Amino acid sequence: MLKKYAILLGISSWAPAAGAQALPTPPVRSRPTAAAPFTGRLTDAKTGEALPGANVVFPDLKQGTATDADGRFSFANLPRGRFLMQVTSLGYNTISQTVDTGSGQLADLKLSPAATEIGQVVVTGVSQATEVRRSPVPTTVVDHTRLNQTSATNAIDAIAHTPGISQITTGAAISKPVVRGLGYNRVVTLNNGAKQEGQQWGDEHGIEIDEFSIDRAEIIKGPGSLLYGSDAMAGVINFLAPDPIAEGHITGTATANHQTNNHQQGYSLENAGNINGLNWLMRGTRKVAGNYQNRYDGRVFNSGFNEWDANGYLGLNKSWGYSHLTFSTFNQKIGLIEGVRDSASGRFVHDVGVGNQVESRVVSDDELRGYGLSVPRQLINHLRFGTDNNFIIGDKGGRLALQVNYQQNLRREYGDALNPTEPQLYFQLRTVDYALRYFLPEFSGWNLAVGTTGLRQQNRNLGTEFLIPAYNMTEGGVFGVLKKSFGRLDLSGGLRYDVRRISAQSLYLDADERPTPAATPGAETKFPGFLSTFQNYSGSLGAAYSFTDKLTVKANLSRGFRAPNIAELGANGVHEGTIRYEVGAPDLKAETSLQLDAGVSYATDHVRFSIDAFENTINNYIFQRRVLNRAGTDSLVSTGPDIGLFQYVQGQARLLGGEVSLDFHPHPLDWLHFENSFSMVRARQLSVPEEQQFLPFIPADRLLSELRGNFRRQGQRLTNVYARFQLEQTFAQNRFFAAYDTETATPAYTLFNAGVGTDVADAKGRTLFSLFVTANNLFDVAYQSHLSRLKYEDLNYTSGRRGVYNMGRTVSVKLVVPLTFK
Repeated sequence: MLKKYAILLGISSWAPAAGAQALPTPPVRSRPTAAAPFTGRLTDAKTGEALPGANVVFPDLKQGTATDADGRFSFANLPRGRFLMQVTSLGYNTISQTVDTGSGQLADLKLSPAATEIGQVVVTGVSQATEVRRSPVPTTVVDHTRLNQTSATNAIDAIAHTPGISQITTGAAISKPVVRGLGYNRVVTLNNGAKQEGQQWGDEHGIEIDEFSIDRAEIIKGPGSLLYGSDAMAGVINFLAPDPIAEGHITGTATANHQTNNHQQGYSLENAGNINGLNWLMRGTRKVAGNYQNRYDGRVFNSGFNEWDANGYLGLNKSWGYSHLTFSTFNQKIGLIEGVRDSASGRFVHDVGVGNQVESRVVSDDELRGYGLSVPRQLINHLRFGTDNNFIIGDKGGRLALQVNYQQNLRREYGDALNPTEPQLYFQLRTVDYALRYFLPEFSGWNLAVGTTGLRQQNRNLGTEFLIPAYNMTEGGVFGVLKKSFGRLDLSGGLRYDVRRISAQSLYLDADERPTPAATPGAETKFPGFLSTFQNYSGSLGAAYSFTDKLTVKANLSRGFRAPNIAELGANGVHEGTIRYEVGAPDLKAETSLQLDAGVSYATDHVRFSIDAFENTINNYIFQRRVLNRAGTDSLVSTGPDIGLFQYVQGQARLLGGEVSLDFHPHPLDWLHFENSFSMVRARQLSVPEEQQFLPFIPADRLLSELRGNFRRQGQRLTNVYARFQLEQTFAQNRFFAAYDTETATPAYTLFNAGVGTDVADAKGRTLFSLFVTANNLFDVAYQSHLSRLKYEDLNYTSGRRGVYNMGRTVSVKLVVPLTFK
């Protein structure tokens, strides 16, 4: 789709695609007016035949259409100006071309058949829609086709096979993104361009985004602080909704998914329309899953989840731009896995309330079946309302974008077997955020964008236990980004200045651990309260040079900034379902980074090769380490059995690594794809003893190899047939933070995945439905990811294995049915 709002960093010039015809510039007008209908025709460059069903999209204007049976398309209500147009058709090179919508000339476009996607466009992290290969910052697009062919249990799981991307997991429902070894508040997650605020500091806090609402994901691998302020030091992940539909149409989609391992069921219904510029998209989703299983643990008790979601927008698209009202509601119940086992049988045990006593009982076979949840568990409700506006200023394509959102995140955690309906931890997070950006018209190849973003946030504790203090936070930033194109050379740079102020409230507890005034005799200080202000600048300077249409080199130097989050500054307590008692440090300093990225890409119709390398030095790097006393046991506070004490500390860190991709599409077997990628990160703490030299929670090296066959048509009824077989080799992680028993090594493992799918059409060639069948972990390998929180759960005395293992073999069947109402 078109991104929720235009955001900026390095505007890319157009390198003409083969057969594409540029359009002349019209006379300048004094005020914005509707252009004459913008029309065109799309044909095959080799055969001259019309290409029906191709998508023609203006990402910055949120307008799109599809070519008819004769390959023609038309836009009746586009603003005047120069805007990037993207044309995509399966099996052909993508055309990304800047056009002048006021020229009144027919756009005669010719697409060349190709097995690679060379002209992919991104809208995240740039001031206007830009070709990926022309952006200096490493950027990856996970498109709708890839998402449909991937079996996932949540939004982050769906993109975790992308080179350079990993995930911290706590069971099937909870995943947090890790970009090149950095996660938590160092990665900004966007929901259609709007910043997601939902207690990102927590390991067992997932991303509150409906998996079925995602049409594609755009991933910036590198500092995005220039555009999004603090928290984007590692990168940005933007989950985008589907492209807008053509004027005069009303459509829909019904999706159903079943996964065998945990009996996961997912159902989603979407309706979208565009009548006289009135746009809407509405979606409702239901997901439910039971306990997952693997070869070593059997069914893992309390690993199920269920959710209800709804999201969409309503607005106008006119010649003056667009204005949309947006909403989303995400409602999820999740079981939290404790992994405690019976010492004699090795079976899972759980607490049960009997009268006024709590008894530990072995979990029965009946309790492992079905979709029921036990304590501890979470209940998450995330509500968002917003407005997304893009106003055209003048006839040359100047734009003013304004976005304002209100979010409320309610997170309840239940852990008392005697009172399972009363939340112990209850966070109420309310956020108002804004982004105001002005994109000046292009002038002699210069592009300038300026703006300001900020938020006001309030978090309150409404439960009976307390992990972080209640707080108020205010932040704001201003920035400017400049881009200049010199033929094949694109230069971009910018500066940003941010201020964040956090005011944490003090809290005192009486002998019954209830809040009490500070003057109460015997009152214990739970949170002392503090006021912290962090301010710093971010900057970026990059270049991309295309030696030919096939060979591009790029480099980028950037400085990032991240203020500590509330848990790092003030945590003091245990999260239900975790094995950590966390202690913050109010005197932590802000992190600053200096990162150098360099890359080269070479793409032809049959070979695609790329290398992206980085070096990132971070001052005042914040991480958790275990705290032990002289006896080798946890100290400072009474943490309870099997609960470790972890404290936030700082150090000097250096991360380096990158990704290498090599894809073959041998001629004349253009239907055959052999795609390979290798990702690695080396992360060290500087000037420390040997056992502390490696940073914690760094992903292991990973090799992905996939052999895939794509067949455009098989007979009259089957189209877009594919079959794929994937090898996922994760190497041993022996570079771990060994000090204080914080981490342990993780052995290597190899997984095999496979999938087949097809579109089924009627006699007239219209798609009736699409079917996708995927098998993950085909040979049911028992493994533990180095980034799994469950790796450190209780010891199974009968097997000698510690922790809970990841999901075993699962087969996913997904059915997608397109609906047409007008």
